[in-house]
Amino acid sequence: LKWLRPAERQFSITWGPLGKRYEPDFVVETMDIIYMVEIKKAQDVDTNEVQEKAKAAKIYCEQASVYTKDTGGKQWEYVLIPHDKVTQSASVKSLLE
Repeated sequence: LKWLRPAERQFSITWGPLGKRYEPDFVVETMDIIYMVEIKKAQDVDTNEVQEKAKAAKIYCEQASVYTKDTGGKQWEYVLIPHDKVTQSASVKSLLE
C-alpha cells in the first residue's frame, strides 16, 4: 500500500549494552502487515552488531503488534534483507518473504 523512509529519531529503538539508537531503513505497509525493513550487505548480515540491532527491532515489532492488536491495527514484523537479494526485478512481496 505504501512505504516510507523513517525520519531521524522517528522510532525509539535502542540496542546493545550502551543503548545505541537503531533506525530502520524502511517501513512498508501491506494489506495485512506493517514491515520494518533493514537492508544490509550480505556479508554483514550475521555480524554481532547487525544481529543485536535485529533483536531490538524484533522486540519493538512484537510490542507494536500487541498495541495495535488491542487498538484494531496491523501486525508489525521485522525483515532483514541481504543487499544482493534486491534487484530491479525483485518484487516487494518476494523480498518480504
